[in-house]
Amino acid sequence: MTISVKGKSVHFDDRYLHVELEDSRLISTPMAWYKELQEASFKELSNYRFICRGTGIEWPGLDYHLSIESMLRIDV
Repeated sequence: MTISVKGKSVHFDDRYLHVELEDSRLISTPMAWYKELQEASFKELSNYRFICRGTGIEWPGLDYHLSIESMLRIDV
């Protein structure tokens, strides 16, 4: 059985990208992992939308897409 991880809202600060999930969990990953987002302005970061039935995030002005599931993976 596959369970989709769906986003509810996106928040960020100078160190972390935070995604609140529909089930109220919060995922936080370092902004340093996302060079394009780290270099973006507050206005650009604030302009996001959920895509793929809530399983991904798009920043149209940056042409940047992020899978929420990828935030849960640890690539060593």
